[in-house]
Amino acid sequence: MTEPTADAPHSPEPDDQSTSAGASGGEGPAPTIIVLTEEALKAVDVAKIVGLHEDDRPTYRVLVPADTQRNLLSSFLNHLSLFEMREALEALRPVNRTGAHADADTALATTLAEFERHDVDATGEITSDDPMPALVEEVARLGAREVVVVTEPHAVEDTFHRDWASRARESLGVPVLHMYAGDWRLG
Repeated sequence: MTEPTADAPHSPEPDDQSTSAGASGGEGPAPTIIVLTEEALKAVDVAKIVGLHEDDRPTYRVLVPADTQRNLLSSFLNHLSLFEMREALEALRPVNRTGAHADADTALATTLAEFERHDVDATGEITSDDPMPALVEEVARLGAREVVVVTEPHAVEDTFHRDWASRARESLGVPVLHMYAGDWRLG
């Protein structure tokens, strides 16, 4: 299901006492925040994410899906709705599976390097095309306190609430924040 590229931080089974101690800045393990992104995060994206959790000093777990089975029609309509004609036409080309895995690996490495530049602990992995099973698994395994989803705007998915953040909100019992990459807007 997933392709690990970095070791997960050691995180004991969460309990009410350790969760509240970590969240208040006292003794105990640092909280875990999971970041799901479809592309390499830029410095501004990581700065916003880290800035949200400065007082808690959490560890971050980054998930990047290898987009080898993207929905061609949805991608075409997303670009068309944003008047991105060249990108709309390019979205109709078949997906190169090897290229998609290489892109995901590059996005993960770049994102982890950005977190390192902000002096925070972060690990990550590449997931399958649909990141939801891996996201649910990681939230449960790490006792994650929050999920941050970073994407480009997707007109079709965002409108019909089939985007990753909406799906995560339906499946998880933790807060889910949806941010648009390189932008101050929230999804």
